[in-house]
Amino acid sequence: MIELVRNVRLWFAPQQIREEGGTPDYRFSLANERTFLAWLRTALALIGGGFAVDQFLPDLRWAWRVGLALALLAAGVLCALRAVDHWVRCERAMRHGEDLPVSRFPAVLSVTVAVVAVAMIVVVLAGRAG
Repeated sequence: MIELVRNVRLWFAPQQIREEGGTPDYRFSLANERTFLAWLRTALALIGGGFAVDQFLPDLRWAWRVGLALALLAAGVLCALRAVDHWVRCERAMRHGEDLPVSRFPAVLSVTVAVVAVAMIVVVLAGRAG
């Protein structure tokens, strides 16, 4: 828990990361930043998808529409938070010459998106049949 609090503080004070360990090859830091930005693009797409489900599927039953929209919005929020946390953890690991951190988050996010997609397929097919 203490490590999590420390990492959250580093989200807003990246200059403190420079004080840790040695400076890694700048190409690795830039690659870490590109990965961070890719996660943010994914978060924005999930958030946009959540709004799209809510706004553009008015014929969908309220509970389905809100449930699917909230699942996508929550996945987007978690993805954005995970992006910055992973960026800090990777930067610190590179500066200390440690292995890069591993995470189950990509698998959890993939399963969440797949479940929402299957639910949407069922809703679309049920709507066409009815």
